[in-house]
Amino acid sequence: MSELDAQIPTTFDPFAEANAEDSGAGSKEYVHIRIQQRNGRKSLTTVQGLKKEFSYSKILKDLKKEFCCNGTVVQDPELGQVIQLQGDQRKNVSTFLIQVIITSPYVLCC
Repeated sequence: MSELDAQIPTTFDPFAEANAEDSGAGSKEYVHIRIQQRNGRKSLTTVQGLKKEFSYSKILKDLKKEFCCNGTVVQDPELGQVIQLQGDQRKNVSTFLIQVIITSPYVLCC
């Protein structure tokens, strides 16, 4: 009986590696592009999850100029800064972010 008592397994957390900061799976940051339906055919496109180093006002200015729509930057207590654009701009915003931000200096350096 004493042999059985010595072989009691210890607690094991299988998700401990996923919660670690240096883990590859847990360190990915996603940009969420969503649409919110308003009245009838009116809608809003929201962009959240951009890095804090980016200048949201510069990105918004270029998005508004490129897609001929109006927009604003909203400060949300839970989500942080969120870019809102008028209309369904999901495909346009995703291609803009992939093509332009990767190769352009939108980061505030000084």
